[in-house]
Amino acid sequence: TTPASGSEAASPGTPLTVSVTTGTPGVSMFVAGTGQIVANPTTAAVTAVANGSSGSYVIQGSYMLAGSGTGSSGNGHGYPHPTRASPATVQWLLDNYETAEGVSLPRSTLYCHYLLHCQEQKLEPVNAASFGKLIRSVFMGLRTRRLGTRGNSKYHYYGLRIKASSSLLRLMEDQQHLAMRQQPFSQKQRLKPVQKVEGITNGMSSGSGQQQQQQQSSGLSDISTQVQQYQQFLDASRALPEFPDVDLQGRALPEGIELEHLKNFQLLYREHCEAILDVMVNLQFPLVETLWKTFWRFSESQTGDSATLASEKRLPKSCLVLLCKYDPVLRWSRDCDNTLYQGLVEMLIPDVLRPIPSALTQAIRNFAKSLESWLTNAMMNIPEEMVRVKVTSASAFAQTLRRYTSLNHLAQAARAVLQNTAQINQMLSDLNRVDFANVQEQASWVCRCEDRVVQRLEQDFKLTLQQQNSLEQWAAWLDGVVSQVLKPYQSSSAFPKAAKLFLLKWSFYSSMVIRDLTLRSAASFGSFHLIRLLYDEYMYYLIEHRVAQAKGETPIAVMGEFASLGRSLNPLDPDKG
Repeated sequence: TTPASGSEAASPGTPLTVSVTTGTPGVSMFVAGTGQIVANPTTAAVTAVANGSSGSYVIQGSYMLAGSGTGSSGNGHGYPHPTRASPATVQWLLDNYETAEGVSLPRSTLYCHYLLHCQEQKLEPVNAASFGKLIRSVFMGLRTRRLGTRGNSKYHYYGLRIKASSSLLRLMEDQQHLAMRQQPFSQKQRLKPVQKVEGITNGMSSGSGQQQQQQQSSGLSDISTQVQQYQQFLDASRALPEFPDVDLQGRALPEGIELEHLKNFQLLYREHCEAILDVMVNLQFPLVETLWKTFWRFSESQTGDSATLASEKRLPKSCLVLLCKYDPVLRWSRDCDNTLYQGLVEMLIPDVLRPIPSALTQAIRNFAKSLESWLTNAMMNIPEEMVRVKVTSASAFAQTLRRYTSLNHLAQAARAVLQNTAQINQMLSDLNRVDFANVQEQASWVCRCEDRVVQRLEQDFKLTLQQQNSLEQWAAWLDGVVSQVLKPYQSSSAFPKAAKLFLLKWSFYSSMVIRDLTLRSAASFGSFHLIRLLYDEYMYYLIEHRVAQAKGETPIAVMGEFASLGRSLNPLDPDKG
């Protein structure tokens, strides 16, 4: 049988046998040499034996998923921190869920139920990934499928349902929560399970020592070991949306390429993107480079790996190279990357204003700094056409991560200012001395804004400052300003141009106000400068999303499009004029 995930697999050539028992009759599990966990009602102890190691141990009162030793190779393939599940949790699963044909249950629903169980039993919950392994160990043969409408699909466990006698069923009915409602499964399976990278366990590749040294020397910090600590700051429930089919636009396939090759490329690419999402959810940033190298057949020495062999069998490298020059595939890959990267941004930074731990922020920024070089290096044997497409999207992704983490940093610094009554009073006093008539007179020659609009914004700003509103209330005010100014352009092709023009005008006016405060040696200049930086950056964020919405694209796609145009100063920019 195939392991539930790559991280549960024992290292090659190391048969591993783990049997687990608690005091609860009829509940015990074995891990066979393949890494699969199976149920058995009779075992009375826990032992683990690995080839080449004399270690055996007994654990009473808890379930351990995966081995804890380094294995025969001693290179860290095992879990340094075993994931344990309380016997009460296993019994709770058996009491409340059962396998059945033709039904499915959202994966996020199960985890929500589990968190409620842990709260009631005063247990420390494991993260979503570890809980998934526990589910698969208790209910053998479960498959994961994605159900729902395009763009709003979620992962489901297929073949599992809540027992009719369970109180959880009544809880769901009472809440009338559509996302938690069981539904018959009538769709075809569109995707194969995610293909894991050979030789990767617990977030490290088989050459872990060398790779760790490279990470440390490049400033990359591995925070995956504290993923539970940072999980609350992520949106780990986000599923990867459906990818469209390749639009051939009536073009013939390249010579030597069959339709089956194209379909296999789509499947492999989807599995590759799923694997990237997997490692990112667990904050295993360095593994993205490994995934890229594996998919793009970076090294000839990889040809012996089982993952590479499987990919080569489904799509020979010669066919991969040909497809990388085929325009419909290039456009499809760009669209898929934009969808993937937008999902990753929203998973890593679901709320740009919410405080994020500095260690997580730094890890994201270091990852963004390394992205382009990783990708370029991994694709050194791939046609330039595909490299350009991939790097453009990755560059937009990296830029977005850098901007959003900077915006988040500014937001936390500004909170202290907005919560300080003395600073707010000083800012009001200094602001009332600014000659706004003179500012408007100078700015109108450039911006040509209506006097009444500028006066209303000035009054609203002073009033909002006087009320000592929170950062979230300021954000709502800024959002309202954008909506008000751009309302005449809604559903118009001129919307993107009008939105970006407003951003320029906003920045110009704010710089004029800061200039006046500087010339007057205002005591609150530092506070205004910080607030101005934050509001300009947040305005950029709002405009970026409004333009993307108007174009029916993701913000990543919009930024990638204009980053590419900016490099070449292409006169075909649709928003120029």
